[in-house]
Order: sequence, then C-alpha cells, then structure tokens
Amino acid sequence: MAEFPVNPQRFDPYKNFKFRVKWDGKYVAAVSKISGLKRTTEVIEHREGGDPSTSRKSPGLTKFDPIILERGLTQDHAFEQWANQVWQLGAALGSEVALKEFRKDIIIELYNEAGQLVYAFKVFRCWPSEFQALPDLNAEAGSVAIEHLKLENEGWERDTSVTEPVEP
Repeated sequence: MAEFPVNPQRFDPYKNFKFRVKWDGKYVAAVSKISGLKRTTEVIEHREGGDPSTSRKSPGLTKFDPIILERGLTQDHAFEQWANQVWQLGAALGSEVALKEFRKDIIIELYNEAGQLVYAFKVFRCWPSEFQALPDLNAEAGSVAIEHLKLENEGWERDTSVTEPVEP
C-alpha cells in the first residue's frame, strides 16, 4: 500500500506542529504542546510445571498514559475551570468535586501543512490530575508564561471518519 494513497506525490510524513484540541465542542485557545498518545499492555509471564525452562507470555492489563497539555497563559480560563471541577478550594464540604461534570471526552486533531485535517483522535473520560496555573517567574528571562494541564484518561481511538484529503 502506498504511504499516501490519495496524494501519491507526497513523500514526507505529517509534521507535528499543526494541531488543535477541543472539549465541550469548542477549540481550546493557545495550546502549544500536547504529549503523545501512549498505551502500554502489561506482560504476564507464566509456565506449567512440565514446560521447558522458558515462560510463556500473554497480555494483561492495558493502561493509557496521561496526556499533558501546555499553552501560553492567556485570559482563556478553560484549564483552570476544568481543574476546579476536580477540586475547588473553599467549596462547601462534599461539593469540592463536580462529580457529574469533571470527566470529559476530548478530541485531538492533526493538520497537514496546508491546514487540512488529516488525523483526529477521540480521548475518553479525561480528567485533570494536575494543573499548573503559573510557571516559575523570572525577571531576567524572556520567555512566555506557560500553564500545564495533566489529563488522566481511559483510552483513545482514531476517528476513522477523518480520511486523507486531496492536497492542493
């Protein structure tokens, strides 16, 4: 099979710098970095007493690594608002967590150099386990203030309705 069946003239893989993330049906502003989507299946080794001196291997539990989102600090408070649904300082006893709303499905989209959508992944039942509202501040540095949101998740799948577009 050709690497790019719709665009056989293309030889270069997709770049990793054009992407967007969306939750609650809206794109999240200023996201500049997303960690990779990674899953790991535990290996269970076993053997019977009469087997040779080697073990057999079979799959065990599968876990999905957290996803870390980074973005420049703006007046969009989506990271903070979601993190506050998991735990909010000063909330009444028993209402620190918004149990009905703290889990969200998100969508991560990857675009080609022409800005056409080429991949999308649905990530299921995410929730913030870590939120960094401000980075270290340094009066002698010239860099952008970055906030982080670490999302636990229960799996992801590629959206197969997104197919290779005809490139201009």
